Amino acid sequence: MYARVMVDVAGVELTQEDKEFLKHPNVGGVIIFARNFENARQLQALVKQIRLCKSDLLIAVDQEGGRVQRLDKEFSKLPPLAAIGKIYDKNVERGLTVAYNLGWLMATEVLSIGIDFSFAPILDVQNEISRIIGDRAFHSNPNAIAKIAEFYIKGMENAGMKATGKHYPGHGSIAPDSHVEIPEDNRSITQISELDLLPFKLLVEKGLTALMPAHIIYTQVDSLPACFSKVWLQQLLRGELNFKGVIFSDDLCMHGASIMGSHLDRAKAALSAGCDMVLVCNDRAAATSVVEGLGDVTDKEVSIRLSSMRGRRYMTFSELETSPRWQATKEMLNSVLKNKDVVY
Repeated sequence: MYARVMVDVAGVELTQEDKEFLKHPNVGGVIIFARNFENARQLQALVKQIRLCKSDLLIAVDQEGGRVQRLDKEFSKLPPLAAIGKIYDKNVERGLTVAYNLGWLMATEVLSIGIDFSFAPILDVQNEISRIIGDRAFHSNPNAIAKIAEFYIKGMENAGMKATGKHYPGHGSIAPDSHVEIPEDNRSITQISELDLLPFKLLVEKGLTALMPAHIIYTQVDSLPACFSKVWLQQLLRGELNFKGVIFSDDLCMHGASIMGSHLDRAKAALSAGCDMVLVCNDRAAATSVVEGLGDVTDKEVSIRLSSMRGRRYMTFSELETSPRWQATKEMLNSVLKNKDVVY
């Protein structure tokens, strides 16, 4: 049975305290950060240590590319997703091919270490107003985002990884950064639906496995941030969009979540609103208060959904360099990186 809190660990190997903490009945996942990574061999050993703590644990990472890439060195240097959008603008077919192959490459490398999935891709609209999204997004046109992301996700799934679209219903049109502020969006539901929400809607129709809602208050829709809103998660996402997949909260330690009270209050509110798993990162005291304070929140139906996020390893890390497909995809990536017409 998969539990419903995702936490983190401090170093490149587990301490005894970590091992005991990860065995807690409410811990259901671990997210890897750059501080947990020295090299591929070390990370593989850390993942193995984590797996030994509990069999039903999801292990995740943020490996988007560009500014958000936790794993470097032996891992491919991935361009920001906006680079794919620029290729798409020049040549649609090539843009979709690059999207598919970079999705496959990212997923294959992450899976090869034993990590289940990356929280990817970003489905937010690229908008100059945003201080946090920017080139993390594929494109400024929601239909283009949906098409490029569709192929990126197909590449991920071909490698054995399920996708998580973020940040529902859209973070790209908001200036403040929810890591450090409590953003508000005062647009109508019609305006949001015609722009930011559209890629999510189109990808849900294609069978998207998971979503992560934003810590943004859409004031014309609900007084609560989307991550804590039954309107956004149950009425609109589960109801009108008929989404059947996993809902992950964004990190409950972000300032955008602080409006909901203590970390335990935030976790309770997110789960009550409809999140299947909540993330509590970079604050062990906060994570401890959540896992110890929640009580039994296991749910068979939720556990089945969460189990769908387990990765299927395509090849081991040591097999990558001898793989013709990996070599060919790396050559394609190098051509993208050398393309002087694509600025990022």
